[in-house]
Amino acid sequence: MKTIAIADDDIYIGNMLEALLRREGYHVLRAYSGTEALLLLTRNRPDLVLLDLMLPGLSGEEVLPKIQGIPVIVLSAKADVGDKVSLLLGGAADYMTKPFDTSELLARITVQLRGGGGITAEGITAGDLHLNLISHMVTVNRTEVRLTRTECAILKLLMMNPSQVIAKSVMLDRISEDTPDCTESSLKQHISNLRKKLRDVVGKDYIESVWGIGFKLTEES
Repeated sequence: MKTIAIADDDIYIGNMLEALLRREGYHVLRAYSGTEALLLLTRNRPDLVLLDLMLPGLSGEEVLPKIQGIPVIVLSAKADVGDKVSLLLGGAADYMTKPFDTSELLARITVQLRGGGGITAEGITAGDLHLNLISHMVTVNRTEVRLTRTECAILKLLMMNPSQVIAKSVMLDRISEDTPDCTESSLKQHISNLRKKLRDVVGKDYIESVWGIGFKLTEES
């Protein structure tokens, strides 16, 4: 069962969203302020967050950059295009203006959960892996993993194509712009080092070798 966290101080809207999501089979967590939302996220790891901007305590804008590796759909009465662009560039996976159509919201939630968060202007999320495209910081379950430039380029390519097997030749070609020093003979070692660093965090493999072809993210990622 997927878990969705709702951060909204409007009791009516929060109750409506909770009833809607529970009816669709989701587990729901609630927070009524920005501070409470961050506390909730230190104790739980939902699959998606619905974040209101006008929160007491810390605002939604202040909370958003602190949420790593979890897709966030911003729900706000602010309809200005500039606000939307700023939030999307700031890490939001999507933005819906209040009042919104609940069927559209459910569709957008489905899209985000289907891809595990997918690609935003700020970063890439695949399961509990998150790569910040600006800082190049990689986190696993919000734990930072220090990668080399080549390892980061390899992971970025795999995360951008989570369901595909990437052939070795294709991988070398695609990462050559970022890491011209990576060769066919060194690629295997780079991937081995990357796998170990990721596995050391939570004890599971994130990269699968497909014999005779190449590599892909594991299905659980």
